[in-house]
Amino acid sequence: MDPETRDTGSLLMAACRGLDPWARSGLCLGSDIAHTKTPSPGYREPQVQVPIPHRGNQPRTQEVVSFPLGLEIDRPPQTKIHGPSFTRIHAPWPVLCREAEFLKIKVPTKQSYELKEESGFGSRMSTVWMKLKLPFQPNVPHQDQGSTKFLSHCFSRDKLHMYNITSKDTFFDNTTRGRIVYEILRRTVCARTCQTIGISTLIAKGVYDAAFPLHDGDYKVTGHLEERNDRQVLFEEWARYSAFYKYQPIDLVRKYFGEKIGLYFAWLGVYTQLLIPASIVGIIVFGYGVATVDTNIPSLEMCDEHLNFTMCPLCDGACDYWHLSTACGTARASHLFDNPATVFFAIFMSLWAVLFLEQWKRRQISLSFSWDLTGIEEDEEQPRPKYETILLQKQQRKQKKKKTKKKNE
Repeated sequence: MDPETRDTGSLLMAACRGLDPWARSGLCLGSDIAHTKTPSPGYREPQVQVPIPHRGNQPRTQEVVSFPLGLEIDRPPQTKIHGPSFTRIHAPWPVLCREAEFLKIKVPTKQSYELKEESGFGSRMSTVWMKLKLPFQPNVPHQDQGSTKFLSHCFSRDKLHMYNITSKDTFFDNTTRGRIVYEILRRTVCARTCQTIGISTLIAKGVYDAAFPLHDGDYKVTGHLEERNDRQVLFEEWARYSAFYKYQPIDLVRKYFGEKIGLYFAWLGVYTQLLIPASIVGIIVFGYGVATVDTNIPSLEMCDEHLNFTMCPLCDGACDYWHLSTACGTARASHLFDNPATVFFAIFMSLWAVLFLEQWKRRQISLSFSWDLTGIEEDEEQPRPKYETILLQKQQRKQKKKKTKKKNE
């Protein structure tokens, strides 16, 4: 099985320590990532198979168990397995709808409108610019969204007729599914034995090794190029040194990794592109220093041994007088980077910084409109796992005190 795969459903993995992880807490997840193929048209969400480490004559049967918050988990039979054990967690359609409404996730509706196209001189210039950029565009299928844009609205279970639900398996993308499952696990209380809140606390305590989403199959292309999944397209057109000259498939990055990662790489792309003119000007300034180093009067005077400039000692007692000509190499090297053209470069970089900020603002607003991020508040910083554990322990102490008082009364 390929250890670097990701299922197309909303699955989250966690590796449990110990021999029998299922007896350790009420929130045991457990395991290594397994290879899963892309679901066929008849794929049913709750039924998924997970390979468990096989030792000896242990059976490979799986058990689909319903989680208290609606999640479904595939776990191994109640047998002791040495080393980590593995479990896949899955969110069915009702859970996805419930959590999407709670998290106020925006989804496309059936309402759409046509984007206005440029006309006149601006349209001709845009067409010429697109033709010039064509050799640098990545080979990503369905990258052009066209002139039709669908309106987005926060998901609501009472308004399912408003949304363009062609298939329940693909309505929520992989990033949204993973986010929903993580939010459920993050606020789940494990009070039976661990007395903690959330998967992050259990990972910090060493109950689990890790929790992470699965990839979309293997990253190596084995069939036709038209049958590539998103991970394979990103590997071929983005995550390779041979694609350094191409533009980033930023929409596909956002689709696969989420909005935060997409915005980060969008910022990195703008920053890298604008560094090209800055680097060209810097090379010109450095070349000017190389060309004028032999005509620089201060450097010539310092390197002339016949002038015999004698300098005072650099320290008291231990240092002796020294000749200025010994600093000839340092003077010539400093002229390469500190010459009259450096003043122009400093002014240029001041203007470049302003241009970079304005360019990124335009790019950020464009992506926010394209990705329907307008009106979304930033996520609040989550409390530390240790802090959540302390709060849970205090609540349990108060409950015990109330119970004891009632018994005494």
